[in-house]
Amino acid sequence: MKRRQDHYAKLAKEKGYLARSVFKLEEIQKRFQIIRPGLRILEIGSAPGSWSRYALKLLGGRGNLIALDKTEPGFKPRTDKNYRFIRGDLFSPEAGEICAGLGPYDLVLSDAAPATSGNSTVDTQASLEIGFRVLELASNSLKEGGCLVVKIFQGGEEGELLKNLKSRFERARAFKPAASRKESREVFFIGFSLRGLPG
Repeated sequence: MKRRQDHYAKLAKEKGYLARSVFKLEEIQKRFQIIRPGLRILEIGSAPGSWSRYALKLLGGRGNLIALDKTEPGFKPRTDKNYRFIRGDLFSPEAGEICAGLGPYDLVLSDAAPATSGNSTVDTQASLEIGFRVLELASNSLKEGGCLVVKIFQGGEEGELLKNLKSRFERARAFKPAASRKESREVFFIGFSLRGLPG
């Protein structure tokens, strides 16, 4: 297990990424092809910036990425033509309004996670709150037919979040990338094709 963890960390460093988490998004992309040139993407919880860098690479100069986090990312693109970073709290109404105002989006990505406390019950609940907030922002800013990827910690009432995704998207499922550590409780919920409002 340790060799496997080191493999992803070493590979990230070799490829110039700031975090091994990029390989989770890479697996999601290879499996579901959610990112393509021309899309407008909102990324929530973007620091340190590995997902941003990978997504911009796939956009190929066509499309836009809006990134939100409380912390400045270590990644800075060579040009800000297709990228904008917003420093703000996910739960802040002001940040939500800014993000929605820059939409609508074709895709919302979130690798956001709470600062872990060591108490699994507390951490799972905090992750669930983040997940529902991300879903709220996505529902308010995605185009009809848009997609959502959101990380969640398993072990609590995360089934309610997946149930909500299934009610708002044509299809929704859970996916755990091989790049996630085996002992990690994280899983990604993916919603495909947001339904339009009734009527």
